[in-house]
Amino acid sequence: MTATGPQDPVWVPPIGPAAARGLCTDCGVSRMRDATQCGTACQFIRPDYAAMEARVHGRARDPDRPDELFFGPFVRMARARLAAPLPGAQWTGITTRIGERLLETGAVDAVLTMAPDPDDSWRPQPVIVTRAEGMARVRGMRMGYAPLLALLEPAAAAGHRRIAVIGIPCQVHALRAIEAKLGFERIDVIGTPCSDNTTTERFHAFLALLTDRPETITYLEFRADYHVELRFADGTRREIPFLMLPLADLPPDFFPLTCRTCVDYTNALADLTVGYMGGTGEQWLIARNARGLALIELLGDELTLSPLTSAGRRAGAVRGFLANVARAAGGLPLRRMPGWVRPIVARLMPRIGPRGLEFARARVEMKAIETVLHLRREKPRRMKHMIPAHIWALVAPYGLAPAAGEAPAGAAPEPPVRP
Repeated sequence: MTATGPQDPVWVPPIGPAAARGLCTDCGVSRMRDATQCGTACQFIRPDYAAMEARVHGRARDPDRPDELFFGPFVRMARARLAAPLPGAQWTGITTRIGERLLETGAVDAVLTMAPDPDDSWRPQPVIVTRAEGMARVRGMRMGYAPLLALLEPAAAAGHRRIAVIGIPCQVHALRAIEAKLGFERIDVIGTPCSDNTTTERFHAFLALLTDRPETITYLEFRADYHVELRFADGTRREIPFLMLPLADLPPDFFPLTCRTCVDYTNALADLTVGYMGGTGEQWLIARNARGLALIELLGDELTLSPLTSAGRRAGAVRGFLANVARAAGGLPLRRMPGWVRPIVARLMPRIGPRGLEFARARVEMKAIETVLHLRREKPRRMKHMIPAHIWALVAPYGLAPAAGEAPAGAAPEPPVRP
């Protein structure tokens, strides 16, 4: 990245050091002038999703709309793709195109997002984009921690009053917690789903397990058809079934406890979530409020929308996941499927496994199970503060319930969700 000042279309402001924290994904708040804000902003201390969702979206999750217990409040969900995919985008480029349109129309002065680090294209570098053409430089996926919210102060100091932020759930939660203090006239929040992150260095180690030429990988995507897609610098592609991934070869702490206990896979506090899980081969849009709908409308005829689909049953897959996580959280090795069985099951899963919204529900339930089991083993005193009521409702059908001291006293549980 060569831009060095606020006048550049993509600006990389200097960022201060991070404060030492326990459960932390370095969202950037600890690098701001008042690092004590972490105490009220952090998703991993004492989140109150019901209150925050009501403040941001005008209401909390509606128990009469069961999918809201999985995905958070929404006014519309749809499959989506750009009619003309953008080169270099992770999917078709919906997220970055929305950023372009916000800048083109003057709706915002700046977009805070991630670009590739100049020395490592997989490492995220927080940037402020101030002209639409700069959004082309932030397309694609990065892997690793990045203090996005540390850009809020330089953005304000540069005179920007209307901004958009593209972030993952822990960043968006912290942003929503402090946004009233920031003084911006407008903040549009575009969220991407997230479940597991790691350091960029460890991500490189994972790539090295997938191929003997990891340095030539230019693209990686976990897809809803139970495959990981790799693209290489020479133009070749490779698809690896989930069941054939060498996940059991990763060290136990490859994913930090924060990511193993995240309760917000679908970025429920964003105005618009753009992800893959429910999209059945396309993107999945979750507009959560009027501002989220307006972000979709910015694209007009450039965006092709279609109804979401749902197929298969998730209960068996989720129960199998529960058994494996229970072993891992108990310090036992994962059960490895016999090698001769894996290719057979890998071929069957895209046909008989949960697909579309049912796949998305399965992944959310799996993350909820991870949260309960890993916190119960590693940070049991955090459970009553870190686990919202709707998470207990998601895991209840699988035999998990709060023990004494694991839920706030007097908390009214959500009704369990049928698998």
